[in-house]
Amino acid sequence: MIETLVIALTRFLVGGQARWTGAGPEPRQRIYFANHASHLDTLLIWSALPRPLRASTHPIAAADYWGSGNIRRHIALKVLNAVLVERSAQGPPGAALAPLRGVLSEGGSLILFPEGTRGSERLPGPFKSGLYWLAQDFPDAELIPTYLDNPSRAFPKGAFLPVPISCTVRFGAPLARRQGEEKDEFLERARQAVSALASDAIA
Repeated sequence: MIETLVIALTRFLVGGQARWTGAGPEPRQRIYFANHASHLDTLLIWSALPRPLRASTHPIAAADYWGSGNIRRHIALKVLNAVLVERSAQGPPGAALAPLRGVLSEGGSLILFPEGTRGSERLPGPFKSGLYWLAQDFPDAELIPTYLDNPSRAFPKGAFLPVPISCTVRFGAPLARRQGEEKDEFLERARQAVSALASDAIA
């Protein structure tokens, strides 16, 4: 019931219409990677997925936001089935990816934001390395570039509530892996795949 209410409110306030332009909503293991502009982003992508896919897809959410407050934490863990990640956590290299690898090892899918933090530009900034390492470790998971239109306008930084501005979620064609591709080259190619889904994409 809470899941239905969250989806209904999201779609009523900001739309979140899904457009599958290069892939279909198929029950395959996937890593959806998207631009990050607002706290709405997780809800938008999750709500845009058909119910059978939502059951096996785990958004990666910042613990400092989604883990604070009983309501947000309940939605993140019990409704979205999210994986909370400490963005400022210190530890050995790759430690932050351990829970994400756990989800993929069990056959689940992920929604992640490779920029690592919200950006104010229409097109995504440089991607951090996590997507590269997950792509290397789980070659059977499809890599689906995803672009969110208007989330920063619908829920700008500092806002308490979203405003009714229509948002769109575009899912692109799977990003092909290239044998021997260097990390920086892969991350830039992934960033460009997301940027290309923008309605007015520029170089």
